[in-house]
Amino acid sequence: MSSYVNVEYEQPGRCDMRHAWARIPEEPSQSRRAQLKEMIRNELQRQNAVLVSHYYVHPDLQDMAESCGGLVADSLEMARFGKNHEARTLVVAGVRFMGETAKILSNEKTVLMPSLDATCSLDLGCPLEDFGPFCDQHPEREVVVYANTSAEVKARAHWVVTSGCAVDIVAHLHQQGKKILWGPDKHLGHYVQQQTGADMLLWEGSCVVHDEFKAQELQALKVQHPEADVLVHPESPAAVIALADVVGSTSAILQAARQRSAQTFIVATDNGMMHRLRGQNPHKTFLEAPTAGTSATCRSCAHCPWMAMNGLENLFHVLTTHGNAIQVPPELARRARIPIQRMLDFTAARGSSSHSGASNVGGGIVPGIGAA
Repeated sequence: MSSYVNVEYEQPGRCDMRHAWARIPEEPSQSRRAQLKEMIRNELQRQNAVLVSHYYVHPDLQDMAESCGGLVADSLEMARFGKNHEARTLVVAGVRFMGETAKILSNEKTVLMPSLDATCSLDLGCPLEDFGPFCDQHPEREVVVYANTSAEVKARAHWVVTSGCAVDIVAHLHQQGKKILWGPDKHLGHYVQQQTGADMLLWEGSCVVHDEFKAQELQALKVQHPEADVLVHPESPAAVIALADVVGSTSAILQAARQRSAQTFIVATDNGMMHRLRGQNPHKTFLEAPTAGTSATCRSCAHCPWMAMNGLENLFHVLTTHGNAIQVPPELARRARIPIQRMLDFTAARGSSSHSGASNVGGGIVPGIGAA
């Protein structure tokens, strides 16, 4: 049994909100959960397969990945790990663009996903048939796209970036005198533009989770918890970012929570992160930043409905059937790999001295590269 969620998302150039569906699997009983976990472990071992899970998926899938020799990480690290792992089968618990990125970097491997219908509002809101002509209208600009895009959009770009390296890469291009065409997240694009001073033309997409955080309610929560540090993902609106102590990627938020002296944190990112934050910092308190209140109503309630499509049942099903294999045509994979490799080479050359995706409003830097 599953429940269906109607999700509204932005698509630039359309006068109304677009709609998509997410099918959320029912939570299994405790006994079934235990049974599924044991069967999944056995299948992973039998098939010499490895599970990689995003920070935003169900805690059960995060724990399964970690306990079975896989990885819990952001989308870029998931793909890197899969490329370097000896396993010939990668199981990606996340959303479709993450599976595609893993396949692009490991085209010779089998890449499976619990659900091929798990998508992303940034990906949906930036289809190549619209984004391609937008790029064609501005041939003088360097096309820089966020990792949360389809293989086709990546193949159209000069650079792929993550929220962790976007500032460094755009600053580098700006220093070379280049103008930027950015897609798809308008909030991250605006943040990068502010940080670098680059001439940037922005695609007006947004994440249904991060776009929901509310500055008015966050300010009220800060008043209730004056001792708390505020950690904000840069896909959030500018008014929310302005209230942050640290702005950073998923990896940077995790590192800030470990390293900063505060004992209480207000976190503005998908609440799937709370499992990891609390597990790594059991003596600290983590509060969700508000997505609803007197100034607005809640649409996502701080959790991606498509990330929620990943469950133990469909994970076991795909392991036994291999029915949800990601396919990226070799020529498309070759073209999409070029801007991804450009990013990887740039970040490798910069090393740990890179800006790396987290800024402290007070002026310090917290390292950590992360895609979403």
